[in-house]
Amino acid sequence: MKIPMFVTLMLILLSTQKSQAKNSNIFREYIGAVFRNVSFSDVPINPNVVFDFILSFGIDYTTSTSPPSPTNGNFNIFWDSHTLSPSQVSAIKLKHGNVRVGLSVGGDSVHKYPVYFDPESVQSWVSNAFTSLKQIILQYGLDGVDIDYEHFKASPKIFAECIGQLITRLKRQKLIKYASIAPFDNQDVQSHYIELWKRYGHAIDYVNFQFYAYDNTTTIPEFIKYFEEQTRNYKGGKILTSFISDGSKGLPPATTFFPACKLLKKRRQLYGIFVWCADESKPLGFPYEIQSQALLAAPL
Repeated sequence: MKIPMFVTLMLILLSTQKSQAKNSNIFREYIGAVFRNVSFSDVPINPNVVFDFILSFGIDYTTSTSPPSPTNGNFNIFWDSHTLSPSQVSAIKLKHGNVRVGLSVGGDSVHKYPVYFDPESVQSWVSNAFTSLKQIILQYGLDGVDIDYEHFKASPKIFAECIGQLITRLKRQKLIKYASIAPFDNQDVQSHYIELWKRYGHAIDYVNFQFYAYDNTTTIPEFIKYFEEQTRNYKGGKILTSFISDGSKGLPPATTFFPACKLLKKRRQLYGIFVWCADESKPLGFPYEIQSQALLAAPL
């Protein structure tokens, strides 16, 4: 049977609209790294978003030596586990059905010493990382993993294989539901994460790009340009926008961040928002978290 021309045109239009409708309601907040006595229940949670808490950080460094040293993939907990315990993870997820909790691995430093990605070999690091992270994930009842290494002693190819194989194995064993990466605009950092994306982008669900690493004099047009650059670098990825609680870097949330996000939402490119971090937002009363979630939940 021949389909009428007007029906064909309507189908094409609907298909095009569907492919362009890329806005999402993902809100993510790093928590626990600054040890400000913050708990999950302190943070306002909008029921109309997907809310990811990201415990910061799990690090494959020693906890007892000074200075701390790499452990070749044996991860230890470096977040505030007194206020962010397994029982509190369970409680916040039980209270809010839209909440997921994951952990971020790596980070910038341990006790002011840089955290380096420094595996002895791909095979040994992946084996150790899988075993140690599996224990933490099961202990805390976690849903996902975020990758936030910022300093490297291994090549981009080694980093890509270690992280890519780890994420793939965790997903294959159904230990995690999502994986994300957290790069920023630094040549060495980008070379490692872009290589990871080229090899294992299919296993990565979100790109928590640290737009707050740009200068706080960044204008909205500059921010849009940076966003488009990262869209090209991580082609096909869900690039989340971001701000830092104190507004010291990137687009200040009080003035320019939200107008920029509204512009992206009109362009159907607001895939989500993440914040660094709940510890620093607590004294402020979380006003920007509330505003971010309201924006994500609002209809276009």
